[in-house]
Amino acid sequence: MYNQQQTKELQKSTANLLQAISSSQQQPANQIDLLREALRFHEYRYYVQADPLISDYEYDMLYKSLEKFEADNPASITIDSPTQRVGKGLIKDFPKKQHLVPMLSLQNSYSQEDLLDWDRKAKALTGLAVVEYCAEPKFDGASISLIYENDLLIRAVTRGDGIIGDEITTNVKQIKSVPLSAKFSKYGILQIEIRGEVLMNKKNFKAFNDKLIEEGIPPLANPRNAAAGTLRMKDTAAVSKKNLEAFLYHVSYIATTDNQRPTTDKSQTSNFKPQASDLKLPTTHSGMLEMLWQLGFRSPQKELQVIKDISHVIKHVNESETQRDELPYEIDGMVIKVNNLLLQEVMGMTSHHPRWAIAYKFKARQATSQLINVTFQVGRTGAVTPVAKITPVQVAGVTVSSISIHNKDFIEEKNLMLGDTVLIERSGDVIPQIVKSFPELRTGTEQVISFPTCCPVCNHQLFKPEEEAVWRCININCKAQVVERIIHFVSKDAMDIRSLGEANVKKFYDMGFLKNITSIYALPYDELAKLEGFGNKSIANLQIAIENSKQQPLHRIIYGLGIRYVGVTTAKVLATAVKHLLDFASYTEEQLQLLEDVGVKVAKSIFQFFNDKENISLLQQLEHIGVQLKNDKKKVVNEGDLAGQAFLFTGTLNQLKRSEAEALVEKKGGKILGSVSSKLNYLVVGDDAGGKLEKAKKITSIKIISEEDFIQMLSG
Repeated sequence: MYNQQQTKELQKSTANLLQAISSSQQQPANQIDLLREALRFHEYRYYVQADPLISDYEYDMLYKSLEKFEADNPASITIDSPTQRVGKGLIKDFPKKQHLVPMLSLQNSYSQEDLLDWDRKAKALTGLAVVEYCAEPKFDGASISLIYENDLLIRAVTRGDGIIGDEITTNVKQIKSVPLSAKFSKYGILQIEIRGEVLMNKKNFKAFNDKLIEEGIPPLANPRNAAAGTLRMKDTAAVSKKNLEAFLYHVSYIATTDNQRPTTDKSQTSNFKPQASDLKLPTTHSGMLEMLWQLGFRSPQKELQVIKDISHVIKHVNESETQRDELPYEIDGMVIKVNNLLLQEVMGMTSHHPRWAIAYKFKARQATSQLINVTFQVGRTGAVTPVAKITPVQVAGVTVSSISIHNKDFIEEKNLMLGDTVLIERSGDVIPQIVKSFPELRTGTEQVISFPTCCPVCNHQLFKPEEEAVWRCININCKAQVVERIIHFVSKDAMDIRSLGEANVKKFYDMGFLKNITSIYALPYDELAKLEGFGNKSIANLQIAIENSKQQPLHRIIYGLGIRYVGVTTAKVLATAVKHLLDFASYTEEQLQLLEDVGVKVAKSIFQFFNDKENISLLQQLEHIGVQLKNDKKKVVNEGDLAGQAFLFTGTLNQLKRSEAEALVEKKGGKILGSVSSKLNYLVVGDDAGGKLEKAKKITSIKIISEEDFIQMLSG
């Protein structure tokens, strides 16, 4: 429908329109036709192509801008304005069928004020002081409409333009959560139209995208696109293999024995014998979902909340946003509906949306931006990481301007070029990622991203190990690596030299006061005292912190050395295995693998570290300076209340510091693990727990307890 040139022009116009809107500029009258055309274009990309070029939030900004202009200028409204119809464009691969009732969009809200305003209008329309609502997840999938006649599924239709959609009955029958028949006749129902959403859960979506990447096909942006694309596949066997799911969440039409609507397809229902209804039809939306659930549909009956007033609605949607990552499928908001069906009739609808429902949208997790530059950073292990610099954009409430693009393979896989329009995604607290580029929007001015062959800091030749995707600078004296190693060595979980933070390390290195790790213990304090901000007290605190670090426990020194794959937990295992740190110089890889939680990869890294002459020299120098390399701690406690029990902590603890809690476990004979596995006995969960909690829920042998439970366990 739109050629490549039109696509580029409309996307450019969209960017200009969005910039004007975000600057609180009212759309000029001479740009309204352009705004309408931009909306029609993005509706086509969303509903027909299932490949949107902008986020939902950006689309809503455009739509609300047009809606406001037309409200202020009623004479400007045209019959074909996007505000006067639901969508545009249809794919002609499937037969077209009309919905029994138009599938309208929902009014969107993004704030507490929007919900309060909608509640005020609901009360005015119904004449009630308090309105009962239902709140349910806003599933991020592909909308469908199902028609059942005489208890049989006879038609499934996509949303299409809201009036007519593509008939996809055969494909929908491959979705096992959609019943082929249901006993609607028990309620006296001859014909019913049900609305719902087809989904691909997170696990299946990842597998789906991994398969595409293996085949050299660009991955899809989100599960919604995957579900929509699958529904339009010609091969029903292939549809069945995609393991789609369907939630049915709304009854839009009912014909009963009292109003006798003719059947749509008598060939499928000729043997049907009507029976007397023995159940009454529900009078509430929650009752309808319960009815669907009882008839075998996967309705959001369990996810549904019936709420008495708007203040509790607001509390519920805010809680739901913080818990969205715990769900196995994607949701992008909550839908609030007036529960009483008679009140829904009273409130009615506009040409675009029902007045009795509103969608509360969560903060946008995806947004489009432009890739304007790529810089290359060198870490303490020499790994060279490309970092994309993008036009700043809001994603999930955070302004994003820099994003790691991992390695050369990632750049090639995502087909990234300088100047590209890219889709950004951020889920929960996860670091933002570039999902995909849009090659169709390229103007010819884009440039290939050239990955360096030499270190961008020291110009040493880069090296790529066969088993890795990362290029590395193997010059151990590379400035970037030296600085990062010092920063790691003095960090909180290592030597804990608190007065020597990242900024001071970089400053002292540039001034020549720091050259390597051992130079920490030879800082010229007289020279430092001449610097601005370094008074007598600051210098004294720094001296004390550095001197105290010499007596840090052995596991902190091991962690501070920055051995690849050796985290805090593994460092503790290593510290208890020897009497002196240099004893590891005589260990073989096989001996190292006998230690708990030390696998092949970790053992190889440790072996290489202690068989490097420069590393051994570093340790000898540290010991000569006075750093304690002996294991002077008592042997691991094998007796105690927690003997033989493995613990892991996740989230923020309120009463204990993480280090204090771990020390208490070890004092009582327990041990600390670094990750969730079948070896774990207890996961102690604090506030804002993340992926470890979800993983632990899948292993039945792990006991999940709160911080209060843990404290009680210690005292008990």
